[in-house]
Amino acid sequence: MHRRLVALASALLLPLVAAPVLTPADAASAPAPTTAVGRQDPAGTPLARGAQRRKLIVRVLSNRADLVSEGDARVAVTAAKGVRLRSIRVFVGRREVTKRFAVRPTGRYEGIVRGLRVGRNVVVARWRGYRARAVVTNHPAGGPLFSGPQLRHYRCQATARDAQCNQPATYSLLYRSTNPLTGGLQPYDPKDPPADMATTTTDRGVRVPFIVRREDGFQDRDRYTILTLWQPGKPWAPWRPQRQFNGKVLVTHGGGCGASYSPGTPPLEDFSGTIPSETPGVTQSYVTALGKGFSVISTALDNTGHNCNVAMNAESLVMAKERFVERYGTIRYTIGTGCSGGSIAQHTVANAYPGIYQGLITTCSYPDTLTAGAQFADYHLMRRYFEEPSRWGPGVAWLPTQMADVEGHLTHLNAVVADEGLFKSALNPEDECGGTTAPVAGDPATRYDSEINPGGVRCSVLDLMVNLIGPRPSSVWTPQEKRAGRGFGGIPFANAGIQYGLEALKAGRITTAQFLDLNEKLGGLDVDSQPIAGRTVGDPASVARAYRTGLVNLATNLDQVAMINFGGPDPGLAHDYAHAFWTEERLRRDQGHTDNRVMWFGAVPLIGDLGWANDALVQMDRWLTRVERDRRTVPLARKVVQDKPADLTDRCTNVPGVGEVPGAGDEVDCVLPESLQLRLSTPREMAGDDVHNDRLSCRLTPLERSAYDFLLVPLTDAEWARLQAIFPRGVCDYSRPGLGSQPAQTWLAYADARGRVVHGGRNLPRVPAASGEGWSSPSFRGLLHR
Repeated sequence: MHRRLVALASALLLPLVAAPVLTPADAASAPAPTTAVGRQDPAGTPLARGAQRRKLIVRVLSNRADLVSEGDARVAVTAAKGVRLRSIRVFVGRREVTKRFAVRPTGRYEGIVRGLRVGRNVVVARWRGYRARAVVTNHPAGGPLFSGPQLRHYRCQATARDAQCNQPATYSLLYRSTNPLTGGLQPYDPKDPPADMATTTTDRGVRVPFIVRREDGFQDRDRYTILTLWQPGKPWAPWRPQRQFNGKVLVTHGGGCGASYSPGTPPLEDFSGTIPSETPGVTQSYVTALGKGFSVISTALDNTGHNCNVAMNAESLVMAKERFVERYGTIRYTIGTGCSGGSIAQHTVANAYPGIYQGLITTCSYPDTLTAGAQFADYHLMRRYFEEPSRWGPGVAWLPTQMADVEGHLTHLNAVVADEGLFKSALNPEDECGGTTAPVAGDPATRYDSEINPGGVRCSVLDLMVNLIGPRPSSVWTPQEKRAGRGFGGIPFANAGIQYGLEALKAGRITTAQFLDLNEKLGGLDVDSQPIAGRTVGDPASVARAYRTGLVNLATNLDQVAMINFGGPDPGLAHDYAHAFWTEERLRRDQGHTDNRVMWFGAVPLIGDLGWANDALVQMDRWLTRVERDRRTVPLARKVVQDKPADLTDRCTNVPGVGEVPGAGDEVDCVLPESLQLRLSTPREMAGDDVHNDRLSCRLTPLERSAYDFLLVPLTDAEWARLQAIFPRGVCDYSRPGLGSQPAQTWLAYADARGRVVHGGRNLPRVPAASGEGWSSPSFRGLLHR
């Protein structure tokens, strides 16, 4: 029975959460590992009871052993008492690599194994008659790891060494100026040091010149950046970082949702362009983090505006974190930060690939792409109707306030901005995107055109997601798909059965004639996002895969991350604070509480307060430090909730004349006038859907005339006939879950063993034993996940 319990506990461990190696300096500020599961190895890592009988254990520190890339891996060999570490010999296959190993300051016998071939490699440690091994599966530096077959068309940078965009990393030095009007970091020349160079004292009390080394390189066919506080001329090894490194990592993200077929730029700024990065008096949180001793990682592929694909978001971070552990040091915990699309990347990656982050800092918040996309698709269709009065039926007229009412907002402006700034650019396959050229008569070039080049590259994010949501079945192919010889990315949402404006009709704010005319003429969208007379029915398999893959975030796997969300009123930029409540409501439905998330609301549009990005970083650091020090053998989700600082609560501040009213538990209800757009609605909520806003396609129920008995003037026979014609298959039944709704599967891969695409993904095997130990401190492992 005991062995079964141990096996169950191992099976339930989070991916990538085995105990890390801490440097001696780390040990001064981080807790000692727990010994709850048995004796420790020389570096303090707990040994499972079965492992105690083993003389040697080979540990792959820098990543899951089955997801290693770039031909190298950081490996440690731990040994039982009596084994002389320096006598251990290490091999990769038949090739001896012992000379790369030594007893490091960590107390481990470890080294960087290089020259791994693509595919399966066996690392073997031998001492006398004892041996241990680990199977390491190496992937190309250009990817993929698990995101599936790469996009056929891709244009690398001009300096690429091969078709996978690989080239050697480059390094540069930056510094922070003492001039408060000089924002960000400036180029640093060690041969001509600047007179205005600032100094910084890290959170470990180490005072150094504020000099940063920046590494820029390529992984997964795109760019990454690693920044760390640096003392030029002094050595740095992954097992002995310079003393100013505190073992923590901040990951920065960009905004928007888009597709690109060429390398992009890793984002660093907090607000995704919504607030200028050089705003006087505003220090970006990545600069604050560096000054405290954090390192900063950013990848172009974690920017949803460049790559709106959760698997590729996660894959790029897995590769970057592996490189970091191999070259800079083990990580205590990782915090993400970002606005808009940056919140989407954090929320969806944390939910679909748990273990990459331990803390999330989100602003201009959305829970995911596709549920917001369904809202914006509704806006797109409503604009066609509302902004063309010639389409209105006889005797039908719409006031601006009525339009906004049906849309769930105070003005029609939000629909315009969301459509123009977000929906059209993300879903239009003919829109300009990186790495493509526009077709012209006689020259199809590379980009899709429905008439000239139907086989070209489609710039819709649905085609970027095709490994996840799958292509459309041949039974529904358009003439363009038939000419291209393939199905385009499936349509993962629908509006069939939605009675737009139903709540306004019930309240008497619109007439029956308006309600019928709107629903009769709204129509839907085809695979090219072009209007059609009928409603969008979606592709059922793609709808279900959107949930399965985590593109729709039901928040079913977010209980093991700490979250701070902050925001402010929306002046019409489609980022109203209601989207933050979508995540809040989904968390409450899944967990029964939202105690692992803090909500701040302030007066500054979109972001609440100019200083909150830095304050949130400080508060998140406090929170995770407390979790890190928690040595109890209880589920990580419980630690995250119970270790939250008592003074870290919801906020509603800096709003003139507005107070705070305590709510249930630790919640605070902000008493704000509606004009500040604290929490507004959506077209689907105004059609009767619920506050979770996570139904891509509803289940239908037959029309019943009695359902309209609320009308002061009953439906006439002619009106009832029109309603039946509008909804021939029935209307949405919001008492039942949406079609395809299901919790996200975690750690999916989108190819089989031979590299062939698996649409909708397959579950990766359980995390290989003794791997990924460099990704977080031991306390971020949940030994038992009940």
